[in-house]
Amino acid sequence: MIQIENICVSGFAAALRGMRNPLNSWKKSDSTITYENGEEIAKIGPNDLDLMKRLRKAGSDHRKYLRMINVSMDITAMQPWWFEFDTYKVATVRNSCSKMHKIHSKTFTTADFAHDGIDEVPYAQEALNAVIGACEQLRLDFNATKEKKYWRALIELLPEGYCMRATVQLNYEVLLHMYWSRKDHKLTEWHDFCHMIEELPYFKEVCLLEEGN
Repeated sequence: MIQIENICVSGFAAALRGMRNPLNSWKKSDSTITYENGEEIAKIGPNDLDLMKRLRKAGSDHRKYLRMINVSMDITAMQPWWFEFDTYKVATVRNSCSKMHKIHSKTFTTADFAHDGIDEVPYAQEALNAVIGACEQLRLDFNATKEKKYWRALIELLPEGYCMRATVQLNYEVLLHMYWSRKDHKLTEWHDFCHMIEELPYFKEVCLLEEGN
């Protein structure tokens, strides 16, 4: 299970200026940048698109403009997915909900957990329901007594399938690496994430088309 919301892309204006600086070719730029309700809308012209593709294919030293195209979004996903996401610590920011401070503030339900695989195995379903029930009782006991032992037991018992929400900030260069590293991953959450990447403005045209087999 993964939910991706509130996607915002910005930085095209600066990226397009910056990529032409080494050649002093700003006059050849043929893109249009407008702003609607504070959101940047980029319409990339053929000259700029051609240069973006050539610089991207020339390697990371030449496609620095990709680092200037920023992407922010809200993601809700289970712990194993977040563990792998956190391997991309360069040029990323993650501001998460707090397990330590707020885990006891909301009733636990099945909807809080990833359980696609569990649903296919009856005894796994029974185990998950039992764990959710125990977590809920620990939450109630902690809220009633404020005794740390209940909170600690809850933290230790909480399944990795528990889904947490975070607001993240990345850029096109990071997303390019993530896409090619994770698009065929066994976690279907990565397939959904990579499909989202494909739909970002001009990402497919610049970063994916004409890529080697």
